[in-house]
Amino acid sequence: MSKLRRQLSVNTGSSVETKNLLEIKGKTGNLYESIAIIAKRANQINISLREELHNKLEEFASHTDSLEEIHENKEQIEISRAYERMPNPALLASQEFLEDKVYFRKNDHDLFS
Repeated sequence: MSKLRRQLSVNTGSSVETKNLLEIKGKTGNLYESIAIIAKRANQINISLREELHNKLEEFASHTDSLEEIHENKEQIEISRAYERMPNPALLASQEFLEDKVYFRKNDHDLFS
């Protein structure tokens, strides 16, 4: 097995599974609309995780440019690894969407009227 494939199988774990497209389509009546909703939610999750990670790493940041003060910080490395092991935001958003945990509404305004 290739190195990349082993890495993907370790990182994705059991959270990757085939999704039923009819179930996804059934939530909105349109598959593409459902996917757009999932994509927007995944973007929201990604932004919040990125902000959270940067805030945690900022606690360890050194604001000097001295080469003598640059060293490995084990806490930073562990925090980064924990975030790397987290499921992909798209997987989280898909699961939330299928479990009806995502609020969305249709805009009834017709642009061509």
